[in-house]
Amino acid sequence: MNLFPLYNSLRIALIATVLVFFLGIFCAYYIAKLPRVLKGVLDVILTLPMVLPPTVVGYFILIVMSPNSTFGGWILELFGKKMVMTWYAAVIASAVVAFPLMYRTARGAFESFDETLRFSGQTLGLSNTYIFWRITMPYCRQGIIAGTVLAFARALGEYGATSMVAGYIPGKTATISTTVYQLWRTNDDAGAFRWVMINLAISTVVLLAVNFVEKREKNTKSRAVSVGARG
Repeated sequence: MNLFPLYNSLRIALIATVLVFFLGIFCAYYIAKLPRVLKGVLDVILTLPMVLPPTVVGYFILIVMSPNSTFGGWILELFGKKMVMTWYAAVIASAVVAFPLMYRTARGAFESFDETLRFSGQTLGLSNTYIFWRITMPYCRQGIIAGTVLAFARALGEYGATSMVAGYIPGKTATISTTVYQLWRTNDDAGAFRWVMINLAISTVVLLAVNFVEKREKNTKSRAVSVGARG
């Protein structure tokens, strides 16, 4: 059994998740502070990939990255490589599709943050960077973790946009999703079922790990409250 689709899917999903993690947190943190109208406009724009059909998202990515486009042609001329029909094109497609999940979840977490904690830190002379990483992020940790997991799961299972910009090239761009479709299309139901079960197993392990972390965090907070009450 060729395990390249598994390796490629995990590689694409992990890289895409790292990208949307930092970009999603950055956008969510600063957009949450903007005026209501501007925040609403940016929110619609950044959330569009979540409601558009994946093939439509893939089409727009192709317009931007194809060798005939300005950006794609510039990359081809500068580096001698095409931006489409490659595994890193699948990374871009997966990141675009997964980004709204990370962004929306992180923004909700930041909007629920108690601003008095930030003001208290500022009165103590703490820098904004310190406050963000040592106060805001721990406070919003559950929302950030949830968004990261959702983004990873979305990137891992992405098919529509990925198939349009990266295609199905065995040993180069094949992912679990595109492999399942190709095996089903060639009447190899047993092979398709094996990859479906592998994908299901990975997703289940990820969700169980997140539930374990959340449960452990709740138990830690409960013990802290109990100790404080006894004190």
